[in-house]
Amino acid sequence: MKVLVIGGGTGGLALAHGLKRAGVGVTVFERDALRTDGLHGYRVGIDPDGSRALHALLPTELYDTFVATKARDPKYFNMLTEDLKEVLSLDLPPATDPVESEKSISRMTLRQVLLTGLEDVVEFGKEFTRFEQEGDRVTAYFADGTHATGDLLVAADGAHSRVRRQYLPQAKTEETGIIAIAGKLPIIEESAKLVPPKVFEGITMVNAPRGLACILHVMEFQWDRDGKVKSGIGGNTEELIRRWPGLQFDNTRDYINWGLSATADKFPANVMELRGHELIDAALRLTPGWHPNLRRLFELTDPGTCFPVNIWTSVPLEPWQTTNVTLLGDAIHTMTPGRGVGANTALRDAVNLCRALIEVRDGTKQLLTAVGDYEMRMIEYGFDAVNKSRAQMTADDPVHKPVIGRVALAGMRTAMRAVNHLPPVKRRMRDSMLAYRGADRGELTLDITPAQVNR
Repeated sequence: MKVLVIGGGTGGLALAHGLKRAGVGVTVFERDALRTDGLHGYRVGIDPDGSRALHALLPTELYDTFVATKARDPKYFNMLTEDLKEVLSLDLPPATDPVESEKSISRMTLRQVLLTGLEDVVEFGKEFTRFEQEGDRVTAYFADGTHATGDLLVAADGAHSRVRRQYLPQAKTEETGIIAIAGKLPIIEESAKLVPPKVFEGITMVNAPRGLACILHVMEFQWDRDGKVKSGIGGNTEELIRRWPGLQFDNTRDYINWGLSATADKFPANVMELRGHELIDAALRLTPGWHPNLRRLFELTDPGTCFPVNIWTSVPLEPWQTTNVTLLGDAIHTMTPGRGVGANTALRDAVNLCRALIEVRDGTKQLLTAVGDYEMRMIEYGFDAVNKSRAQMTADDPVHKPVIGRVALAGMRTAMRAVNHLPPVKRRMRDSMLAYRGADRGELTLDITPAQVNR
């Protein structure tokens, strides 16, 4: 069996690791020309579900490297006003289990971890153009004139998937009406002092009038600005980072990341064409009454890290007839960042598809039967996550309305402040939030034994 994976994102690379370990032939075709190419975003939260998936798919030492290269764990989840007054602050439990825990990860670092060990599997500079199916074989064609043929083609090429557009033209995505500007700035003496201690040590949401929202992440890693292991790390973690070859391709350094979002009508009409200082200026124009420290964070942002994002979401889709083309991650269930589960859902896809293909390898299922079973389950949980994520991030939310929005914001703040003074209620709220991001314990395991690997 030969599997062709289109796209070297989180889900596609994780799947490739599992298939390689299982002895299933796999090649990943990545559009970027080099391992260091691309701006792959900033922070991604890998929840216990995502961690279980990676633990199932990756070789043991590489999973340990993934854990070693995460940012320090956030201690708080905060909700603030635009003048930095606390509305709610939840204590987050410390991570005591390397698998059953939340992790703050740099997207570039995660990419480098996942590329490690796949040097013989990933082909760079391969821009997918189309595929052809003939009998039980499928051929992918690329812009450089080359092609590859296999038994199964997996679309892992993201929200703008070319595979999906050809294969499932009825699959639609649509705008949510929300636009975001993102940027990051290095942690230096001045920037570190601009946020309160709980913000520096946590994940923070700023909710403001007119439906404006800003998320703040502070990311500190175990290597310094020169890419060398910081002093005092010690133990196995230090050794893993020192000998990890992916570090030489990683430009990640300690930073503060922010993302400012609002309905599209609040931004300049040409916001998607703006870059660098133009985006920083747009953020400043949107926030004239915000605390000077927050505005100073915008001013200190590295212009080269800024980009606009038009938040799209998939439209739930009815099941389709299974063939030797399938999809995972954003290629089929693009979702808003409202729930923070996009990458974790892609990793769930990767585990389930890998399990299905191991069944094919072992002769317990035919290829189309196994892929059909994967798709049936993926459609169910994938579009459930799409719907729940959209509910958290849509222009239809009352907070974006001119009059009712202020009433909604005031009501939310009053309720959250009340919760903030009731420790038992705060604990229940925190536990409920964490339970959603880790509910699929039984599904996300995979037994790839040495005997299987050598078959």
